[in-house]
Amino acid sequence: MMRRIAVLDAPSNLGLRPPTPTSVPGCAKAPGALRDQGLLPRLRARDAGCLTAPRYDAGDWRPGDGVCHAREIADYSVALADRLGAIIDRGEFPVVLGGDCSILLGSALAMHRLGEAVGGRIGLVFVDGHSDFRHPGNASYVGAAAGEDLALVTGRGQADLAAIEGRRPYFRDIDVVVLGIRAQDEYRLDLQAAGIITRPVPALRAEGAARTAQWAHEQLADCAGYWVHIDVDVLDPAVMPAVDAPDPGGIAFAELEILLAGLVDTPHCLGVELTVFDPDYDPDGGYAAEIVNTVVAGLRPVTAPKPVPPRARREEHDRSAPAPRRPAGRPGLPLTPGPAGPASLVPGTPGLGSEGVEAPVPDGRDPVPDDRHLDGAGAQTEDDARPASAPGGLTA
Repeated sequence: MMRRIAVLDAPSNLGLRPPTPTSVPGCAKAPGALRDQGLLPRLRARDAGCLTAPRYDAGDWRPGDGVCHAREIADYSVALADRLGAIIDRGEFPVVLGGDCSILLGSALAMHRLGEAVGGRIGLVFVDGHSDFRHPGNASYVGAAAGEDLALVTGRGQADLAAIEGRRPYFRDIDVVVLGIRAQDEYRLDLQAAGIITRPVPALRAEGAARTAQWAHEQLADCAGYWVHIDVDVLDPAVMPAVDAPDPGGIAFAELEILLAGLVDTPHCLGVELTVFDPDYDPDGGYAAEIVNTVVAGLRPVTAPKPVPPRARREEHDRSAPAPRRPAGRPGLPLTPGPAGPASLVPGTPGLGSEGVEAPVPDGRDPVPDDRHLDGAGAQTEDDARPASAPGGLTA
């Protein structure tokens, strides 16, 4: 099913702690770095502009104060939900360029509004190297929303973030599928107790990326549609070290490409967000180029105007850890788009956003983000130390 992609920058780093006491997280530069690699023209996407984030200033935050930047994140989430609603109203497929994982709150709010509008539930496919499930019920304190985003969007945590507009939860536990966490994730037992379905990296690689995507879709069969969150730290640091919390045991670029293609190859997929890439750790732009190659190839089912031959899936047979490499500038091979589903909504359905359709905006150019805590001084703690839509197939 061919849909026009609209790319929206969401360069917020508010959900992370500072890499050092005198610096700010570099993931706010990610949208510009990805645009510099030709992402928009290669996707033939509409430029939906940039939602500028508030200033990053942890100030005198201390443990026990709740989530740092909470008010700013809440305000930004409402604005992001509005922009996504306007994109969906146009019948377009949103691709959101973060920023850190706290942007999920805005996407989740938009999806809850959409579910309310169509009388159905919207699900979440959460592709991330970490569960981001820290909350007051399982941690001594909270602080960095980018390490707590899955907990917040499932209704856990302080109400000013977990219940914006009185909506709580944005996603029900049974409507969430978590892919790509490490086998020994700190909160894996909490996810299990909550009934949140997971497929950690060992199982993902054993089953294969394509079959995992199909499995995730099947788990959300009762939903009207689903949103896809991708944190690039799902990749192994051997191939993607430019993140705030690199963790060995991740997947390869080829596997992420196949996984993304399988997830978007259905009209039930409502959009995608990409988070946590930090250009401060990519001075020559090589990792940005590889991300763009992967995203362009992975989104081929959305942009392909007609069926094309399926790509060779040699990666499905490679179960070894990804070898270190620099981006090779490979073009993405085509994937076969899936059949269009029955339409219950038409482009332009009103009521999904609180602002009008945004006009295209010229490209804007707006060290290390994600699961970080804030300690008493606003610097990283020892355990976090790091090395240097109404789309046509939406059904109620």
